[in-house]
Amino acid sequence: VQLQASGGGLVQAGGSLRLSCAASGRTISDMGWFRQAPGKGREFVSTIRWSGRDTYYADSVKGRFTTSRDNAKNTMYLQMNSLKPEDTAVYYCATGSRFFPATSPRDYDSWGQGTQVTVSS
Repeated sequence: VQLQASGGGLVQAGGSLRLSCAASGRTISDMGWFRQAPGKGREFVSTIRWSGRDTYYADSVKGRFTTSRDNAKNTMYLQMNSLKPEDTAVYYCATGSRFFPATSPRDYDSWGQGTQVTVSS
């Protein structure tokens, strides 16, 4: 399966963005969002079960970000509210994990190309 992330952009602190991750085919795997800031490793953001019934978040985004998916559209979303400058990063979506919650990049075997999110102070 191929993934395409979109929706990134430049936003002021306190603002909102909604990222999308479209899959080329039907994915029945759990999916996840990660992010990578310049000079840093890839950091877990959130994951969602294939059914959409359960989600799990990094402490740094809990209460501000919401992950959802629409399996009829083969698309996962990340609604980001109350954005902070430290949320600035390239955001990646991934799928293929075999347990939940999977929080390491090594747990996923298919990745999208990333979308840049920049939050100005």
